[in-house]
Amino acid sequence: MSRHPEVLWAQRSGKVYLTIALPDAKDVSVKCEPQGLFIFSASRVQHESYSFSLELYGSIQPEGCKTKTGSRNILCSIQKGQRGWWKRLLKSEEKPAPYLKVDWNKWCDEDEESESEPISDDDGRFAGEDDESSDDEGMLYLPDLEKARAK
Repeated sequence: MSRHPEVLWAQRSGKVYLTIALPDAKDVSVKCEPQGLFIFSASRVQHESYSFSLELYGSIQPEGCKTKTGSRNILCSIQKGQRGWWKRLLKSEEKPAPYLKVDWNKWCDEDEESESEPISDDDGRFAGEDDESSDDEGMLYLPDLEKARAK
């Protein structure tokens, strides 16, 4: 039986961003299908398996989906089939699963998109990464206590 990792999400008019909190993930597999199906699976030490699938609100472009595996999480950038803001992440109007949460660090309202710093992954980097990141891998919501003590 597989477990569900915590998944944080945010959107822009052209993309959806998923941050999958799964430290030391191995055998990461991500599949994006045009009708909006997102399928994830991975394992960790001691062969714990994790998986989930999401039926996204709208269509997506599989060739525009990018994944980056870090030491603490997996970052996924999913290109929407058509530009525009989705009312919600999932097609279903039911309450989403408890492991699925809004990523307030990357969140941007529709009317604020042009004012905010764009999340760009064209150069292989995702929002939250800085030039000196080592093993932080874009985890904005977990402070590095060792660095804070050194100051």
